[in-house]
Amino acid sequence: MIGNALIITVAILIALAFWLMDQLRFLIPYKHVLVDQYGDVLLLCFVVLSANVFFAVYVAQRKFLLKDTGRKLSHLDKQTVTGEAPMPNPVDSIDKESV
Repeated sequence: MIGNALIITVAILIALAFWLMDQLRFLIPYKHVLVDQYGDVLLLCFVVLSANVFFAVYVAQRKFLLKDTGRKLSHLDKQTVTGEAPMPNPVDSIDKESV
């Protein structure tokens, strides 16, 4: 899930970078001045923006892609405890391997 969020974040940031490069063409002659004087601030803003986008994508994925996960897992746990599940008991499989 973290990998998917990272890929989506990178895609969003690349799209934003291309859009900004198109919109801010008039700043090209001043790029050396901007990088020298404001490079640290721009880097900090980029890191904060990246972290915010990553966490927003991560939270959105957890909210929309993991619906009812707790309910599904509790149902599986109840089946395993009552013995209704077609899963072997871990103790039985250890005993068979050691014999």
